[in-house]
Amino acid sequence: MKRTPLYDRHVAMGAKTVEFGGWDMPVQYTGIIEEHQATRNAAGLFDISHMGQINVYGPDALRFLQHIATQDVATIAEGLANYALLCYPDGGIVDDIFIYHLPHCYLVVVNASNVDKDFGWMQEHSQGFNVQLENISAATTMLALQGPKAEAILDRVTDVDVTKLWFHGVVEGVLCGDVPAIIARTGYTGEDGFELFFENAYAERVWNSLLQEGQADGLKPIGLGARDSLRFEPKLALYGHEISDQINPYEAGLGWVVKLDKGEFIGREALQRIKAEGPRRKLVGLEMIGRGIARQGYPVATPEGETVGEVTSGMPAPTLGKNLALALVRADLAKLGTELDVVVRNKPVRAVVVKTPFYQSRYKK
Repeated sequence: MKRTPLYDRHVAMGAKTVEFGGWDMPVQYTGIIEEHQATRNAAGLFDISHMGQINVYGPDALRFLQHIATQDVATIAEGLANYALLCYPDGGIVDDIFIYHLPHCYLVVVNASNVDKDFGWMQEHSQGFNVQLENISAATTMLALQGPKAEAILDRVTDVDVTKLWFHGVVEGVLCGDVPAIIARTGYTGEDGFELFFENAYAERVWNSLLQEGQADGLKPIGLGARDSLRFEPKLALYGHEISDQINPYEAGLGWVVKLDKGEFIGREALQRIKAEGPRRKLVGLEMIGRGIARQGYPVATPEGETVGEVTSGMPAPTLGKNLALALVRADLAKLGTELDVVVRNKPVRAVVVKTPFYQSRYKK
């Protein structure tokens, strides 16, 4: 398994590690619920160096990204970033990505398990475009500093006035006195916060400095367990769960990131048809009424026993104190208040369709 430059530091701090997307990653330090609440109430620091980073340079960089992404990349001005999808010609999802518009290039961040696939996909579809693609994943450390106190902590260790950095803003600056970095007001927790990119050589110094600087504010190191529960509550999609090559953006509730009127892009024809016809499945929120926890892959059925969908993510939600789930179900059963059963180890457990997101994001805008 691959390891980030901070792996030894995580082990020294007592982290429990697990395999994730081919990486040996910390799943928790002191406990998932404690880490979840620390991020919601103070701040959390995440090592997300397993994510992939790809630079797109050249005269045709914008035209190329318009061709492969569902988002209207022309609306991402220099100094801003935005969420997008890569889709197959049939409308299925290659991956969800974030595009950062820097002065000298576009930085595209992809999911850890998809780095090689996505880079290959981008290379394959770059024919005819005057672009250069550079996979900098192996050389790049990526940290996320998230939570209501993240701004105050980061402001003390950078030359950038992050109090004036817009939501989805991105800037080049310096961390810890002399570490060149990319600083973005983006994240995956539903809280205000930042993502930081810099060379691997500085990984331990920046990690240690941030934890020390934020100690009085309640900053904690956070593992993948709490990262999952934090993204689940505000209904942030996870590849392999809410999105995949078998799920299209309209089924996943991500139609807002598909800009059909921007011109041609890969998957546009299929997505136009799906939107016009209406998706056959929809992603819904479920609250468990009966005793049981819904997990990914559990069947969803009508009270009469007809299988009508499947759980994509499910867990006890720490902030809300409820057993909740996201599930892809037949579109006609997606109405709020519809009662369905989640089949937990061959036993139907009653649930009800509820409003999502379960938790309202608190981004600074």
